Amino acid sequence: MTMQLMLSDIWRPESLRDFKVHFARFNQREQPLRVLARSLDEWRTWQAWYPGKNAFNRRWIFALAQMPGQPDLWMFGGIWRVRGIVERPDGGARSYDVELSDALRPVVGRLKLHRVHRGRGTRLNLENHYDQFVVHEILAETYTGRDFPGYAAVNLSFEELESLVHHGRQDWATALAHVKGVYLITDTRTKRRYVGSAYGDEGVWSRWRAYVDGGHGGNVELRAIVADHSLDYCRKNFRFTLLEHHDARIDDAMVIARESYWKDVLDTRNVETGLNRN
Repeated sequence: MTMQLMLSDIWRPESLRDFKVHFARFNQREQPLRVLARSLDEWRTWQAWYPGKNAFNRRWIFALAQMPGQPDLWMFGGIWRVRGIVERPDGGARSYDVELSDALRPVVGRLKLHRVHRGRGTRLNLENHYDQFVVHEILAETYTGRDFPGYAAVNLSFEELESLVHHGRQDWATALAHVKGVYLITDTRTKRRYVGSAYGDEGVWSRWRAYVDGGHGGNVELRAIVADHSLDYCRKNFRFTLLEHHDARIDDAMVIARESYWKDVLDTRNVETGLNRN
């Protein structure tokens, strides 16, 4: 019979009562795991957020990010020291002053823990949960985003694409760099859509990197959105979907014809619903 490896087998703090555990879940806008993968500094803001009451009223936070689609699995997001509460001089929202500890730092973004926690509470006393954490897996490398899911399931937020590009994810780059294709960009705020294509010597990966760099990829309507709002608007609202992919040897005219087909199907030349102008 295989013995389970428990969190208590690899980490025993001096006093559990000095710790809160943060079960970070989807906040209706962001998956915490993707924030953790994208930027430790951005992840820090999840620990710094003050929810209206002093929920982190202990010295330390044991931070966890829920795995999307796997509600009982949690990625370890570090042990954070609570240095105090920051009061804004203008009377604005409070925040916590937090810093990442060296404790267990080598396994931040690598240690997956199993714990069934279906209660609504997210900032709880660690001693009530500590003995139930089972070590599910320790990744060989820090988690930097989900694995390439196959061409038929490529559907990314701008922020997820940006994270994959910045981390140089080879599985995604290899899969998309050497294929031509037709893709859809959806502005999830306005529901307007843009159909684009990658052909010639430019693979889908290279084409999408151009959007990460500037938000618009040279498209007139998308450029106007960036000018009127900001690149941050794109980060928060754009999604990228691969509609179809083709071998790099296919004739460019075939890809262009398929792009036109999808523009008609999705009515993206309609000024009310679409962002294509040709």
